[in-house]
Amino acid sequence: MGENDQVGGWIDAAAAAERLGVKPATLYAYVSRGVLRRRHAPDGRRSLFDAAQVEELARRGKPRRGPGPGELAIESAITALGADRPYYRGRDVLGLAEHASFEDVAGWLWTGRDDAGEAPWRAPDEGVAAAVAAQSGLPEGLLPMDRLQVIVTALAAADPRRHHLDPEGVTDTARSLIAGLVEALPPAPNGFHDDDPHDDDSPRVDEAGVVERLWGRLCARPAEPGTLRALEAALILLADHELAASTLAARVAASVRADPYAVVASGLGVLSGPLHGGASYGAERLIAEVADPESAAQVVGRRLRGGERIPGFGHVVYKSGDGRATLLLDLVRAAAPGHPRLAAAEAVLDEAARRRLPSANIDFAVAALGAVAGFVPGAGEAVFAVARTAGWLAHAIEEYGGAHPLRPRAVYTGPPLPDAAPAPRRPGRPG
Repeated sequence: MGENDQVGGWIDAAAAAERLGVKPATLYAYVSRGVLRRRHAPDGRRSLFDAAQVEELARRGKPRRGPGPGELAIESAITALGADRPYYRGRDVLGLAEHASFEDVAGWLWTGRDDAGEAPWRAPDEGVAAAVAAQSGLPEGLLPMDRLQVIVTALAAADPRRHHLDPEGVTDTARSLIAGLVEALPPAPNGFHDDDPHDDDSPRVDEAGVVERLWGRLCARPAEPGTLRALEAALILLADHELAASTLAARVAASVRADPYAVVASGLGVLSGPLHGGASYGAERLIAEVADPESAAQVVGRRLRGGERIPGFGHVVYKSGDGRATLLLDLVRAAAPGHPRLAAAEAVLDEAARRRLPSANIDFAVAALGAVAGFVPGAGEAVFAVARTAGWLAHAIEEYGGAHPLRPRAVYTGPPLPDAAPAPRRPGRPG
């Protein structure tokens, strides 16, 4: 390795690949999974890797596997996954969730600047009106996630600037889009809400943050400071998670230059699946089944006996525990000590531990928050969707700067193909 291959403790791709005994493409898969740190060389043409990290990885042995079936490695500077938590552009999400606002974290994801969330988060009146009107024929009792998929389409139709794909244009759209998703949801029944576009006599409160506006759509009771902070923490903890399935769908849409609303619509469609954002609804129903702490063993046992998985437990990435769930559950405990619904959730946790099930994940923590706060059915999916919209649009901004559409290739496993027919001869002189 020549002296120019090393820059202040960083080595180039060839040197890193040689030391680890892998192909250069594998290095970028490690970067995507948060195993290696990468930056650009001063000349702007090469990638450099942390030499100390490469050496440690070489001594420890390479990670158990590269990207497996169904996984696609894409370079991204937005989120890295640690042992029990994500990092947003290098910042620990648990620290952000304790002190930051959702708006500031969204701005950080979009731009890497600390002041990017300070611009107004307002939805145009005509867009909200169109989204409310679009829901007028929907059945009563529809879950918020189903409404959000209608709302985003109506908001798009009312926005003539939706095709502005420059970073500043997308961040402007992102703020109004997220505000519109929240404001176009109907207020929680029987009550309390900050501003209601469904009620012409209700004044708009543009000064209210996203979390206050969302609370009024999810809960009929006024927010207490502790539970409101827990909801804001949930939004931050769920804002991004690297290349989750919905984010991959959003990036594919952005890679072909679909507008930000179409990007979010793509993400919402995938997020609604029960193995993704829809898992929070399963966890919500699990806690609701536990009428009192004594019944937790029966509820969990009945599901296991029926061959069902227990929703809200285990995580495909965080095998040793989801730090996001730990933090959010602690915030809920601090906000509502002794609450009967919290006791039910704690009984489920105890029963899961007794049966040696995997530890609780963020879906269970959000469901516990909803049970304690008295959220409407399906609220957890709505929290997930509003939060993750910030991440989808961060990935869209990154993808809009790319040169090519994302195009995975299939490994064909079907019946053998017939022999290729000879190409037709071109007209011309006989041979």
